[in-house]
Amino acid sequence: MSVSYRQPGVVLTDRRFTVPLDHADPAGETIELYAREAVASDKADQDLPWLVYLQGGPGFGASRFIGRPAWFGRALKEYRVLLLDQRGTGASTPANRQTLPLRGGPAEQADYLTHFRADAIVRDCEAIRPHVTGGAPWTVLGQSFGGFCAVTYLSLAPEGLSTALITGGLPSLDAHADDVYRAAYPRIERKVAAHYARYPQDVERARRIADHLLTRDVVLPNGYRLTVEAFQSLGILLGGSEGSHRLHFLLEDAFVRTPGGAELSDSFQEQVQAQLSYAGQPLYALVHEATYGQDTRPTDWSAERVRAEFPRFDAAKALAGDEPLLFTGESVHPWVFDCDPALRPLRETAELLAARTDWTPLYDPARLAANEVPAAAAVYHDDMYVDTAHALTTARAIRGLRTWVTDEFEHDGVRAGGPRVLDRLLALARDEA
Repeated sequence: MSVSYRQPGVVLTDRRFTVPLDHADPAGETIELYAREAVASDKADQDLPWLVYLQGGPGFGASRFIGRPAWFGRALKEYRVLLLDQRGTGASTPANRQTLPLRGGPAEQADYLTHFRADAIVRDCEAIRPHVTGGAPWTVLGQSFGGFCAVTYLSLAPEGLSTALITGGLPSLDAHADDVYRAAYPRIERKVAAHYARYPQDVERARRIADHLLTRDVVLPNGYRLTVEAFQSLGILLGGSEGSHRLHFLLEDAFVRTPGGAELSDSFQEQVQAQLSYAGQPLYALVHEATYGQDTRPTDWSAERVRAEFPRFDAAKALAGDEPLLFTGESVHPWVFDCDPALRPLRETAELLAARTDWTPLYDPARLAANEVPAAAAVYHDDMYVDTAHALTTARAIRGLRTWVTDEFEHDGVRAGGPRVLDRLLALARDEA
């Protein structure tokens, strides 16, 4: 039964759907999907076109909006919006350390998780679309990994789309994970340099914290082992519009005087564990590199292996000299399954996924080259999470796709830019700009 309720200016309806775990076996096991339908209060009785929003990630449920902020308010001016919790996330059938043992051991868990990539998400959308729209095609808005899913949608089921809108999420069609991270580390270093140029006092602060972690075993209140590599991964903040400022405020009060000497403050530790813990989104850690798997080559902890090609990211070497500590960015490493108590039970499962060699293709270059769906993409110049050169190569491979390349926003431009990003994409897709 669907349940409707109201927020200021919005009518919301909970929607639940049953879909096959494996769309190649429609009579087999099923899982549940949750989505929240939203419509402006003054349009609740109107027959509006639909827009389905695919959240970034992988592994994050759809945004829980209060009211009509950012792109959401703009979309509600002319669409009914479906905020889909992609399989395994949010209120959909969960996949985490508590539920995955129901599948069996690590091998069974890894097999199960192969069904949580972009191709399965697109098949889910096509399975529920007739129940939502009555069979009419809908507009997809894909942010980050949601944009990867939108490109898969254009490859597998373009007949389901009236328009495709992508923000910070044009993937390489053929790059291995190694190629992705070889392009990423220099980009991350530029973001760190920009942060230190803005906040030069953070150079010494970061070095002091790293030195403390290299000489002590620090366990955060939730049981997370804060190693220096884990501390460096706070650089993921630098990909967002407010991230540099947030990192600065985090670093400025890291230490407190105690009878035993300087220690990391409770406040600092609380903020760090909230940022680093994967308890709320374990799928991100489990299938992040699998989003790049498309052939017989294993991903094999690509970010960790490729990092060794960039020795400036070695904290011990930086501290031994006078180099600034480099933070890292959007990457998952094997040590996180030792550090994070939410992931420790899943270490062997993650190892099996990293070794897998039977990934199926996620994109169809021939179909993309013949695309007829109106499409537009925001490409953020020097996006820390998605390589600009890769994105533009893919843009040229999708027939009719129009791009807006801008350095006005970071990766979260669709949120930080209010209605402007969606406005621009809709104008491009409609050939009004």
